[in-house]
Amino acid sequence: MARVDSHSTAHEGQGGQEHAEGQGAAWQTGRADVGRGPSFSSRLILSFALTAVMTAALLVAVLGVVWEGQFQSYTRDNMERMASNTASMLARAYKAADGWGASTNQVVSAASAQASDVGIQVINANGTIIYDDTWPASAVVGEDGAPSVSLAPAAPESAVTAPVEVDGGRVGTVRVWAFGSDALLTKSDAAFRKNSYGAIAAAACAAMLLACIMGVFISHSLSKPIRRIAQAAKALRNGDLTARCRVDGEDEIGRLGETFDDMATSLERDLTMEHRLTSDVAHELRTPLMAMLVNVEAMQDGVLPADDEHLALVASEVRRLSRLVDAMLRLSRIENGTTAVKLETCDIGALVGAIVESQEGLFRDQGLELTYIGRAPSDELRCAADPDMIKQAVINLMSNAMRYTPEGGHVVVSVGREGSDMVISVADTGIGIAEEDLPRVFSRFWRSDASRERVSGGLGVGLSLVKEIVSKHNGFVEVKSELGQGTVFIIHIPAEQPSHRVRGLGSTH
Repeated sequence: MARVDSHSTAHEGQGGQEHAEGQGAAWQTGRADVGRGPSFSSRLILSFALTAVMTAALLVAVLGVVWEGQFQSYTRDNMERMASNTASMLARAYKAADGWGASTNQVVSAASAQASDVGIQVINANGTIIYDDTWPASAVVGEDGAPSVSLAPAAPESAVTAPVEVDGGRVGTVRVWAFGSDALLTKSDAAFRKNSYGAIAAAACAAMLLACIMGVFISHSLSKPIRRIAQAAKALRNGDLTARCRVDGEDEIGRLGETFDDMATSLERDLTMEHRLTSDVAHELRTPLMAMLVNVEAMQDGVLPADDEHLALVASEVRRLSRLVDAMLRLSRIENGTTAVKLETCDIGALVGAIVESQEGLFRDQGLELTYIGRAPSDELRCAADPDMIKQAVINLMSNAMRYTPEGGHVVVSVGREGSDMVISVADTGIGIAEEDLPRVFSRFWRSDASRERVSGGLGVGLSLVKEIVSKHNGFVEVKSELGQGTVFIIHIPAEQPSHRVRGLGSTH
């Protein structure tokens, strides 16, 4: 349907004060902060430090293994070179002496003397050991001062062998053993090896120190917003309802801060509304009670006669008080779910049309013109709803329009479809509502003109009841208004509810 563009009237409820006096101290837990462990920041720093130490230790171990393997490979290459050179010199000496003898032993001794941590063994073609120097220098002399000779000072697989060949024939074998990882290393090689391990250790220490420093900065940046959230939560607990953490960001902590601030805002609003509601309820109940008290005391004192006229005034205030309590009770039951929403497939057009027809006489007596407009075929005006609740909401809006539309005015009630929503609008040509008051229209006991509202019989909870009824139907209410021009209230209700499928629902336009 085409949405009604007329503007709405000043409506329900003003009553009460804007805010309850003071925010009030909220609550106290009274729990002592004892037995707390390390702070989040300390745990982060410790985690970074442990990670750095473990990473550095792993890197040092891996680099040590790789580096040591390279040096061992280098040592073995030197052993192979030494074995090959010794075998070549032995072959020449063997050929010159026509056999093994003193000259060949001199060659082996000279080769063995080149490095103190190297042992050489020579075996002839028959497998007999003819020269053996395979023990480390530190083990040459035993504890008793006697020579200590071992024919197998090292594992056979750790030896390097080279054949001694003369005229194409093999006359013997040279075996070379190295005792220690520094064997056959030059002074510069040994210094390089030592400096390399020192550099690895220094780099590991520097990496650990850098990781710890970075851990301090990172933990500080991570814990800062958490501390702000904790401080705001503590302030909120102690009654400061204005406390906010104001933590921004797109990460999880930023979203947590935004959620906390939203929660604090909702809590502040709810408590303020609770304080205001308490004040408003007391104010609303006090008015009829005081009126009754004044009249009763006047009759008791003989100031006023206890006749039907004055008793009728008291009865009127009692009825008003009863209506107010009943309205508040209905609103409370709908809000807390005590009154269940009984969904059924109903023809909203027929339902609203019947309401308008029943109210025509009342509007005519007030000098108002009442019109009903169906803006869609009847088969498209069927939806899942509680007919009693919808009737209550429409009557409240119509009563509100009648109350604020002067004599000679016009009230239009229409029903139609907008997409998948059923739309009910109540438009009037009344006094309208100021723009700054529109956000408070659905608040309990709010009135644009409190004294006039009481004279007209309004209770100040009708629009709040409308909002709750529509919310229970998964819909919403919007209001448009302009002072002196009129007001339009528009109810939007889904044609189908999740728990109820509409029977005979036509296509939408």
